[in-house]
Amino acid sequence: QVQLVESGGGLVQAGGSLRLSCAASGRTFSDYAMGWFRQAPGKEREFVAGVSRGGSITDYADSVKGRFTISRDNAKNTVYLQMNMLKSEDTAVYYCGARMFYASKRSDEYNYWGQGTHVTVSS
Repeated sequence: QVQLVESGGGLVQAGGSLRLSCAASGRTFSDYAMGWFRQAPGKEREFVAGVSRGGSITDYADSVKGRFTISRDNAKNTVYLQMNMLKSEDTAVYYCGARMFYASKRSDEYNYWGQGTHVTVSS
């Protein structure tokens, strides 16, 4: 089992920044690729960013490229999502997920999820 706990969400004005954190416990963190997803009211959960086990390979949804940065610190068992130039359409609940070995853009391929953290961007 892997337990994931997100933090760092909140209310921010458009153009502002937030950094989300996802702390993992349980099994060996470096065995898992990590992903950030988000779900807005009435919408399906969508991929935001993913990072490989070692942190050297990252991938982003087109909607956040150039604004968001995913990173991980395996010594701290934590993955981060730095969000800059936030827009109102970034408002959602953000979830981190863990998947053995390789990251994926498909939420149904992740084995473990956190409880989510709310991000609200006011325009």
